[in-house]
Parts: sequence; C-alpha cells; structure tokens
Amino acid sequence: MKVMKQVQKGFTLIELMIVVAIIGILAAVALPAYQDYTTRGRVTEVLGLMTGFKPTISENIASNGGVIDSATACKGITDITTATTNTASVTCTGSGVLTGTGTAKAQSAVLTLKPSAGSGVISWTCTSSAAQAKFVPAECR
Repeated sequence: MKVMKQVQKGFTLIELMIVVAIIGILAAVALPAYQDYTTRGRVTEVLGLMTGFKPTISENIASNGGVIDSATACKGITDITTATTNTASVTCTGSGVLTGTGTAKAQSAVLTLKPSAGSGVISWTCTSSAAQAKFVPAECR
C-alpha cells in the first residue's frame, strides 16, 4: 500500500487574518486622504467658475488704458447666484475682485481673485482663509 503525502491547498486562517488586518490599516489611512482629495476637487470647481470671468475683467481693464476702475471693471459680468453642487456663488465687486464661495460639500471655502495692472500686464492673486488651506488649490494658499 502506497501512502501519498497531502499537499496543503489554500491559505491558513492566520494568513487570511493578516491580510484582512493589512487591508483594514490601509483603509483607515486612505479614506481620510481620499475625502480631502475629493473636497479639494470640489473647491477647484469654484476656482474654475471664477477663472471664466478673468478674460472679461482683463479686457475691461485693458480698455481703460490698463487702469483698474471700480465703475467699469465688472462691466459685462453677471454674478452667479444660483448654487451648483459645489459652488454657492461667484460675485464681481469693486475693482474687479472676484469672490467665490463653495457649498457645504466644498467646505464653504471662500476664494478671492484680485487683479493688479502694471506695465501693460494684468496679473491675478488668489487668496483664501488659512483655515481651509488644505482644501484650496495650491495657487490660493
């Protein structure tokens, strides 16, 4: 009579428990990072809508000889007051300053784009509150 040695098939319980523990640890680290990433994407939508107004404001400044005039800088701009999923509003005030506000899904982030003119060049500065720095695009931190 011949005795055949049985070969182990599959994984042991300990090996499976180790794999489950590793997946649990990775999920605990990855989920908060993913939530921050998605929020950052939502806030970027606010900046994207604001960026659409920049050419009109820049043209108004250029038409005024490169001087920012609070009476004409926002000419032709219609504020966004109807909220989207991520953007509560975008307004143009004063000297062409754009203010965008996110919805609760975008952590109610407030971004400000301010134009400055000099030597025939119009540049924009983006700012936000320091409390929301991890959610706003890098150019606004």
